[in-house]
Amino acid sequence: GMNPYLELPDLWHQVHNRLIVAIADAITPQIVPKYRVAIEERIYTSIDDSLLVGIADVAVSRRDSTRTGATVTATRLAEPTPVKVPVPEQVTERFLEVRSTQTGAVVSVIEILSPKNKSAKDGREAYQNKRQKILASTTSFVEIDLLRNGKTMPIIGETKTDYRILVSRGYCRPNADLYSFDLKEPIPAFPVPLRPDDPEPIVDLQQLLNQIYERARFDLAIDYSQSVKPALAPEDAIWVREIIESAIAD
Repeated sequence: GMNPYLELPDLWHQVHNRLIVAIADAITPQIVPKYRVAIEERIYTSIDDSLLVGIADVAVSRRDSTRTGATVTATRLAEPTPVKVPVPEQVTERFLEVRSTQTGAVVSVIEILSPKNKSAKDGREAYQNKRQKILASTTSFVEIDLLRNGKTMPIIGETKTDYRILVSRGYCRPNADLYSFDLKEPIPAFPVPLRPDDPEPIVDLQQLLNQIYERARFDLAIDYSQSVKPALAPEDAIWVREIIESAIAD
């Protein structure tokens, strides 16, 4: 299944970038020479809502003593309140486009959701605008959500699960396929839509994640003595702890 420690904010961007490349490498041999996979970028400016902190309305003034005849007045400084100011951040998010090698047309788009897509105002708005444009077109769409935290993207008829993979074929909308799964379940393989009569390449996401974990040595980056964030349900926390203890014992 999914390793919930990979969802940590400090680690997820590495998982995201490696997974984008791994999916591209996995499907390319299945679709050439008729199609190719391009790694594209979406860039936008975001301000973290958590930094929008109120600032105390305190003014401290001092009379300019350099002027002729100016009277120097000692001004008692008010005690300041420690705050943070919102700092714009440039965000780069990578996604995949499957293109026809003959025409260059984008046949399918593959997105892996980031925490900003599901939480931050600017990130969610930028992503949803693109999502709506794709769903209003004939381009097929794959959306991979491996993050428990944040607000899920709108899908009609879905059931509540920890994770989900949406496969929307451009020639079948509004009908689509949703692969839903929970923490304890294996991550399902899924197809990537192409043109209606072409065989669809299969992505074994579980295998790709396992390979990424080993190659990147994420075991050295994760402190398994710490709690998972966001917190797991009690039964899931016990299950994860048993797996960790078993791995340590081996």
